[in-house]
Amino acid sequence: MTGRKMLALLLLVLALGLVLGACGGEQATQAPAAEQPKEEVTKAPEQPKEESTQEAAEAGKEIVLTIGFTESQTGKYNVSSSRQVKGLKLWIEQTNANGGIKLSDGTVVKFKTVSYDDESSKERVQELYTRLITEDNADFLISPYSSGLTAAAAVISEQYGKIMITTGAASDSIYKKGYTRVYQIYTPASRYLTGAVDIIKHVDPNLKKVAFVYEDSKFATSVVEAAKDYAAKQGLEIVLFEGYAPDTTDFGPFINKIVDKGAEAVLGGGHFQDGSTFARQLHEKQVPLKFVALLVAPPEPDFAELGEAAVGIVGPSQWEPQAKYTPEAAKEMGIEWCGPTNEEFVKAYEDAYNEEPSYHSAGGYAAGLVLGKAIMMADSVDPDAVKEALDNMDILTFFGHIKFDTSEEAHGLQIGHEMVYVQWQKDGDTLKKEVVWPLEGATAEILYPKP
Repeated sequence: MTGRKMLALLLLVLALGLVLGACGGEQATQAPAAEQPKEEVTKAPEQPKEESTQEAAEAGKEIVLTIGFTESQTGKYNVSSSRQVKGLKLWIEQTNANGGIKLSDGTVVKFKTVSYDDESSKERVQELYTRLITEDNADFLISPYSSGLTAAAAVISEQYGKIMITTGAASDSIYKKGYTRVYQIYTPASRYLTGAVDIIKHVDPNLKKVAFVYEDSKFATSVVEAAKDYAAKQGLEIVLFEGYAPDTTDFGPFINKIVDKGAEAVLGGGHFQDGSTFARQLHEKQVPLKFVALLVAPPEPDFAELGEAAVGIVGPSQWEPQAKYTPEAAKEMGIEWCGPTNEEFVKAYEDAYNEEPSYHSAGGYAAGLVLGKAIMMADSVDPDAVKEALDNMDILTFFGHIKFDTSEEAHGLQIGHEMVYVQWQKDGDTLKKEVVWPLEGATAEILYPKP
């Protein structure tokens, strides 16, 4: 072979090597993306997740957003918190099963969750919500259960600029700290027990002496302080106003004070465990009260396990299975209807979990429903667009009216939703929970005085 031919052959081999190297390099960069789950395809290693999911949306792909939250799998909030999470997960499962949320550019939005056990502890909440944001890259947040835990989570979500939908958190003060991305589903605490005062004035204008005995927690304290002021304005005499430690199991000293003060009605409570114990001990000691209204515990289906001690107890509820919110009602109000009907939600929940939903269950579902609706209104997953949609939201759902305060003083405070009041009554040998207030939504007349 001549020198000229040898040189030509070497040049050809070198050129082929360069071409193969280029193909190999291209394949090497593409293969990992093809093997990854869809939500990871668009993940840019050097960018925050908000940018990568937005890029995916702009490309018209399917994206999976991460919803982060904590659950009280242990501790005193376990019953209410677990139901709240069941409701949220039901919404996610239904949404994904129905093909996700479809945006106008062809993007399909689905959801997954990341959650941890907060152990009903405020200290755990701040640690875990920081982890959800910085390590798990949660796109949106749902609050833990209870106002105290939510107050701790809200600090973190606002610090990192994350939208958080709060459910199971009624305290007004959370939404009066200048936050701009925290949105409340529940009726605020300031309106939680005022309806109980209205009931008293309606059924017995002559009743005068009222005692407030309540859990010394952020939520319960804010509720009873507002109710006390309202009761005083209605001409009622406040004969006792005293809080108890959250872990109280012996209410004897408080019951003695109730009797000594001659109280005719008691308003208060706090959460499920303490409220149930308080109601049981009032019954055991045969305290001659005409009216008792307690927070959180009475609306829970498990409250019926108290038997006779439950009869006559009234409780404010954010929602009940008998509630009559309908598309027709939305039309009359001049606002948009959103989501399943009450009957559809109840059936789906019972089919999924083989238990009756409580208002905590409905609140968890409603949190997902509101977030999904905001994404639809925004036609985007961009947090700023979703925030604007939440600010402009005015809808009726199976859970009730949803509309947020957008003032600087109370941004995110719920101003649409109203409470209903339930009472446990006997139907033969069976205990039954009835809606007794407001009158236009009542399923039974109130049992008064309390047996």
